[in-house]
Formats: sequence, C-alpha cells, structure tokens
Amino acid sequence: MSQHPESLAAAIARVGSPVEYLRNAPSKATVFPVQPEFSNWRSEQQSWRDSVALLDQSHHMTDLFITGPDALRLLTDVGVNSFATFAPNKAKQFIAVNHEGYLIGDAILFYLEEDSFDLVGWHMVLDWVQYHGETGDYDVTFERDASSAVRQGDPKQYRFEVQGPRALELMEKVTGAAVPETRFFGMATFEIDGVQVRSLRHGMAGQPGFELFGPWAEGERVRSALLAAGEGLDLVQVGSKAYSSSNLESAWVPSPFPAIFSGEGTEAYREWLPASRAGSLAGSFDSAAVEDYYLTPYDLGYGRSVSFDHEFIGRAALERHSAEQKRQKVTLVWRPEDVAAAIQTQFEPGVPAKYIDVPKARYGQYQVDRVLVDGRDVGISHDAGYLTNEHAFVSLASLDGAVAAPGTEVTVVWGETTPSAKPSVEDHRQVQIRATVEPAPYSAFARENYRKN
Repeated sequence: MSQHPESLAAAIARVGSPVEYLRNAPSKATVFPVQPEFSNWRSEQQSWRDSVALLDQSHHMTDLFITGPDALRLLTDVGVNSFATFAPNKAKQFIAVNHEGYLIGDAILFYLEEDSFDLVGWHMVLDWVQYHGETGDYDVTFERDASSAVRQGDPKQYRFEVQGPRALELMEKVTGAAVPETRFFGMATFEIDGVQVRSLRHGMAGQPGFELFGPWAEGERVRSALLAAGEGLDLVQVGSKAYSSSNLESAWVPSPFPAIFSGEGTEAYREWLPASRAGSLAGSFDSAAVEDYYLTPYDLGYGRSVSFDHEFIGRAALERHSAEQKRQKVTLVWRPEDVAAAIQTQFEPGVPAKYIDVPKARYGQYQVDRVLVDGRDVGISHDAGYLTNEHAFVSLASLDGAVAAPGTEVTVVWGETTPSAKPSVEDHRQVQIRATVEPAPYSAFARENYRKN
C-alpha cells in the first residue's frame, strides 16, 4: 500500500523551522545526469567561445506541459511578464513572485501552439504554476516530465543545445539549407536527417546558438547527424561539468532562494508541495528569519522582464519593490591568492576551509554566502565557479547599490557557521576571500552580444 510523500509543511513542523530544515536537508548536491566530461571541462568551456559546443539538456531539467483553454490565462495570472504579444512559436523567460512580490523562480516558457505550452527549467516555479492551476478556477491539464535524477525511464523529449561562433555554420550544414532569420527567443522548425526538429534561438555567454528539441525516440538520430556535420567545424561535445558552469558566463542565477516559506497563500502551498522538492540551503549567510533570504526580481536583474500591463499574483507589492530597488546583480572576481590559500588548507594539519570544487563550487541547491565591506553585510553571493575563458574564479552576487560599482573591493565569507547534516558538507572552518566587483555578465562579449545574436 503506497503512502503519500511527506509534505513540506509537515517536514518543517517536524524540524521546527524552514531554515533549520533546509540547512540539514537530506537532498544531495545537484547532479546533472549526463556524462561529466567528454574530453575535459576546460576545453569544453572554451568550445562555446571558440568553435561550436554540443550540449545535452535532455536529462537535468523538468518539463511541465500545460494545455487547455485557460492555460494562457493561468500563466498571465501567475507571471510578471507581459503576454500582450506572446504567440505560438515564441518563448520567454517566465518569472513568478509570491503575494509579497518576492521571487519564486524563473524558467523558459515555450508557446508550442494554441492552448499548449511547455515550461522548462528548475522545478520551483513549475511547482508554483501547477499548484495554482490545480487549486484555482482554470480549465487546464498538466503533464510533468521530471529530471532523469528522479524519473523512471526515458525523457519525453530530447533537448540539445548548439552554441558558439560556428553554430550557424553547423546548422546550415546539418540542414542543407540557409537558416531562416529568427529573433532572440523565437522558434523555428528544421529538418535534420529526415525528421522535423523544433528550435529556440538564443545565446549562451554571448555566443549565438540554438536549442533543438523533439520526441525522445528521434534524439539519437539528430545527435548523430549533428556530430557528423560537426566534423571539420571543431565541434566539441560538452559534459555536465562544463555545462553546469555556463550560467556564470551569461550571469544567470539558476536556483535563487524561493519565497515559499512565509506570506499570503503559502501555507496551503506547503501542504501541497512534497518536502523532497524543497531543496537545500548552503552558504555563510545565516539568519533564523527565512524572509531574510528572499529576493526580488530586481535583485537578479530581471527588471526588464517585469510588466505591469496586467494583474498577477504579487503585482501591488512588486510595484513597491520597483520603486525601492536596493540591490544590483554583479559578478565578483575572487582573489586568486585567497582562493589558492583556501584550497591549500586541504594539505595542512587541522580543520580545512570548505572544499572548493571546480568548475562549479555550489554545494546546496540555494547557495547564499555573505558579502562584506569593512566588516558589514552588503549583499549575498550566489553561484560560484571557475571560468577557463576568463582565467578567473567568480561568483554572481546581489549587492547594495552603494557598493555595486565595478572595481569595489568586497569580501566573500566561504563556509558555514554551524555543523550541517547535508551530505555535501564536511567538517570545515569559515574563511574570508577578497573579491572585486565587476559587471554581470563578466565577459564584455557576453554583455554586448547576448541578445543580439
């Protein structure tokens, strides 16, 4: 006889507080269930800057297929984006907030055809949309295709990404035709080796690229055609290690802390949500008040996507946040000598610093590290990792406007304050690592070209 999984509400009640639950969450570090390296992650990182990279996105993301006559109304009611000109064969970064205007999360929304959408990405915002669709007055149906880390069997779709300065050349070679002019986040259909392939036009780290998807059964045929066409174009297959670090170049924070643990309407949501999808909290920022971890879309540079041309959950509160923007998204370039000193503690007697993994150093689903200036807190650091193309160890951060100017010297506190039961946390001590504020994206090419290709 099957049992219902423990709800997030029950898990928090059992432990005592959401922060304590997330600090000691049993969930392991995020795994991208794709081959870690095809060659080595350094060369693979270079491929999307120098030639053309082929990345397999079929396994690590979740698809939420939303269909029905009220599908667009649901998305409009939940999303902060404008849907005034949204139409089939377009896509957008979908963003949602709670009733107090704090960020739930973001994902890519594909408008497949009339009354049919695919919301793709981390499960946080997908769960929020599905909850409101199931509990509200909407004529919609949902089909969830979860990550291969938790799904039994094959994915419903393959999803490949080709990125780099030779991506267009690869697409023309594999299709045998000129690629039609498609705007950023526009969709088109190609024929590859006799099968129809849908594509999304977008970029990564400022380079032009395409995301290709279709029925899982056709995936190997499409992959083989891409590999064959890539001969002579320096095509490089990219594994999960390099791919997991690509967001640092494009300055996208993949898993910001979701504002689901307090506020209007969230109590019933926590009863609905399985505790297994709550995630885990890592980092040196330490407050018993869960609200101190919340972000607004403006903290992550999403202001350009917010539109007050419609009513949506959290609109009034988000308008207030809009008028009182305090933090900016930046890149922090960590001092090489301080990173090296932290790593060196692994070879010295005594308790070492928290292990710094490469190319991605995040060790919880939500990484929240303190950032200081002259000993006072000025913001938080999110994802951290090494960029071969920039010869730099960096993190993405949300900082107070007064210290967000390029060149400002700050300090990142690395490591947790108290012991944690998280499987990814060993006995360690905190260290301070000096860093310099730089723009986000850090790469000048990415800043100037991300939405132009």
